[in-house]
Amino acid sequence: MEIIITSDPATASQEAARFLAALIRKKPVAVLGLATGSTPVPLYRELIRMHREEGLDFSGCTSFNLDEYVGLGADHPASYRRFMQENLFSSINLPAARIHIPDGLTQDIPAHCAAYEKSIAESGGIDAQVLGIGSDGHVGFNEPTSSLASRTRIKTLTQRTRSDNAHFFASENDVPHHVITMGIGTIMEARAVLLLAFGENKADAVAGAVEGPITASNPASILQMHPTVKLYLDEKSASKLARRDYYRWVFENKPDWQRD
Repeated sequence: MEIIITSDPATASQEAARFLAALIRKKPVAVLGLATGSTPVPLYRELIRMHREEGLDFSGCTSFNLDEYVGLGADHPASYRRFMQENLFSSINLPAARIHIPDGLTQDIPAHCAAYEKSIAESGGIDAQVLGIGSDGHVGFNEPTSSLASRTRIKTLTQRTRSDNAHFFASENDVPHHVITMGIGTIMEARAVLLLAFGENKADAVAGAVEGPITASNPASILQMHPTVKLYLDEKSASKLARRDYYRWVFENKPDWQRD
């Protein structure tokens, strides 16, 4: 893991955007794994700026989103397809035909999940997967105790996750109980993983994921086993890392050839 501690979410997001931009310029047909929620919004704003001001070209790229709520159609205000359209896709030139998001209205969830996995494989696999982390360590919607080898499937949300996501809905009672999510095994097959975490409420989960044991109780901890993981943190989310000063020193003293 490479731990990148910055002063604020905007700076962390700019660092993550630089990595993705370098990937896309080197590989114009890059396959991007994308996330939703509040955390990646500053990253998407920076990618939009790079597209408009620096000519960052998404026309050859393909995207796969992590998850979607079961029972929500694309036009629902809280659907992740709607979120992605409003926060990224409407402002870049990623072709609609190469945008993939789980279908919350599918009538055959197991078949749809199998097809989603097949589409990822047929695309050549995900080059860079963007993640957030829940306050309990979940990634995607892989809640604590999820299998560390899991694939795309239906999951039942914990009450904690439903409460954390209630601000996207009219009330907590409106938050669906079920989602379709990429599995942890699916995420681990991405060639690179970029995890963003901001705020004091993420500090325990981050510390457990980076410095704790590998355990299904903190699903993000499996990323310790991935060869190419970058964590982009602000000071608050990094506050409980025992070795944070060392992580800063490592990042500040990287050799030039390792810098994107």
